[in-house]
Amino acid sequence: MNILIIGSGGREHALAWKMAQSHQCDQIFIAPGNPGTANIGTNLNIQTNDFSSLKNAALENAIEMIVVGPEDPLVNGIYDYFAADEQTMHINVIGPSKEAAQLEGSKAFSKHFMQRHGIPTASYAEFTVSNYTEGIEYIKAHPLPIVLKADGLAAGKGVIIAFTHQEALASFEEMIQNKQFGEASSKVVIEQFLEGIEVSVFALTDGINYQIIGHAKDYKRIGEGDTGLNTGGMGCVSPVPFMDDAFMNKVETQIIKPTINGLQSENLVYKGFVFFGLMNCGGQPYVIEYNCRLGDPETEVILPRLQTDLVSLLAAADNGTLEDVNIDYQEASFATVMAVSGGYPGDYKKGFVISGLAEAENVIGTLVFQAGTAFKGTDIVTNGGRVLTTTAQGKHLQDAVINAQKALSCIQFDGMYFRKDIGYEFKS
Repeated sequence: MNILIIGSGGREHALAWKMAQSHQCDQIFIAPGNPGTANIGTNLNIQTNDFSSLKNAALENAIEMIVVGPEDPLVNGIYDYFAADEQTMHINVIGPSKEAAQLEGSKAFSKHFMQRHGIPTASYAEFTVSNYTEGIEYIKAHPLPIVLKADGLAAGKGVIIAFTHQEALASFEEMIQNKQFGEASSKVVIEQFLEGIEVSVFALTDGINYQIIGHAKDYKRIGEGDTGLNTGGMGCVSPVPFMDDAFMNKVETQIIKPTINGLQSENLVYKGFVFFGLMNCGGQPYVIEYNCRLGDPETEVILPRLQTDLVSLLAAADNGTLEDVNIDYQEASFATVMAVSGGYPGDYKKGFVISGLAEAENVIGTLVFQAGTAFKGTDIVTNGGRVLTTTAQGKHLQDAVINAQKALSCIQFDGMYFRKDIGYEFKS
């Protein structure tokens, strides 16, 4: 079949790489893609929310499956758009309906959903400009630290962890009164701070059944030792040593099953990936957030570990056979390390030539996934904050990290930075 992947980051490069291995895959198209995806399939110069152009491209290229990478098109209703059109309703769109995508699109929606279905999460309250003064009093009486979240999508920047009441009040004012994140922060969810280790679990569902396809630990902070500003992710490891059968059983029984059952009971159309952002609090999992797609850079570490044919999995989610699929993983450990532009996650410059990609790709057992890159003539240049990742495997996690760093040491661009301590807490 012909497949269209929507997006332009490292996640989409990894999806294209994995899906191209399937015997069911004939041609892959990526909209808009990047120089890395151009080596696997055909890039289409179409933006992710341009639904009419995506429809035309799907018809022109006889697309039978669409895999949506980023969250914006899902929250904006791309599934509904294709399902409602007689010309495209036959296409297997991997992603939830617009209504179901509110699990990611609205923090308040997801909190209410978890409350209705008894899914463990932090206690919370929500505020808008109409009850702003109540929010101020709530913050003053709240124990520290305090977590403030913009209700809507804010490109991963809408979460503030305040360690003083003064900081929390200032952030609250910025979000609601000064519209720090635009309409995304017209409503703010204030949460209890959960102490623990953040991890992610990824499932594929057809709205009734599900399969777990991987888990990972992401490293969000820019600085080593988990210091400094939050980023979109500086690296990942998988499998996570403490996520043993006992812990994963709790995740399934207390979180995944109630979530899928809740979707079904509320008639929320959901055919796609569910990203469970969790906090391990002394062995008890709590949901921090839902995402309605795969994460980045988690995708770059879980897909190389997954042995099962991804296209077959996605087809099974469409034809009602998902519960019959066997999920197999490679025995090795995997690590992904992200190279970013100088100054990220603050201001940074673009357009620096990237060298050493071929050398890095020749390091045995290593993959290079491009994210914020672009063509400039015959050169590949930086075009974003998070530029590329190297993913490697090893017998142990630290072996995988060392191998990923070895590949990354072949690559150079002006201002390049990466964390050298990914997986640091799992050193034996």
